[in-house]
Amino acid sequence: MLSILLPYLVAITLLTITPGLDTTLILRTAALESKGDALKAAMGINLGCMVWGLLVAVGLGAILASSALAFVVLKYLGAAYLAWLGLQCILKPRHHLRGDQPVTHQENWWLKGFYTNILNPKVGLFYLSFLPQFIPAQHAVFMWTMGLVFIHIVLSIIWAFCLIALTQPLAQYLKQSAVIRRLDRISGVIFIGFALKLIGTKLNP
Repeated sequence: MLSILLPYLVAITLLTITPGLDTTLILRTAALESKGDALKAAMGINLGCMVWGLLVAVGLGAILASSALAFVVLKYLGAAYLAWLGLQCILKPRHHLRGDQPVTHQENWWLKGFYTNILNPKVGLFYLSFLPQFIPAQHAVFMWTMGLVFIHIVLSIIWAFCLIALTQPLAQYLKQSAVIRRLDRISGVIFIGFALKLIGTKLNP
């Protein structure tokens, strides 16, 4: 169990703190509105993660129950997607954060955070391609998938609290071009490593 969860914790922690749309929304809301609004946005973001997790958990269960061939196809498609993400991060790292639009007053920050996440299909694709390699053989796919998603959500909430509590110094640090490039490249290496690991994954529901 530890040999499965420890690599997942390391990888998902690093990927959680890598700046993206969610981080940008939380930082800007905390800086321009209030910490309470930023917390609402963070909760909305994680509600989106939960919905994506449920969809992927149901989908994985159906795929694995259908046939061994379906899983092999999923495995190689997932590995290809992770490898593509990794190469993009390594060869074309970002120099600045995207989605840094002005914040509008009187927003429903729960819905703002939720829509930011649920309308981003990359979250579902990431779960679908990344999580299967951490589900042990002969274990319930749905329960394990939701457990892994729950771990990600807990880490995301902790990170959101850190972002909100230390908005100014963290915003300045995470928006530095060198920091963004470095984190992207590290994430890229992780993506490629887990793409290779996924190819060798054997999953028996």
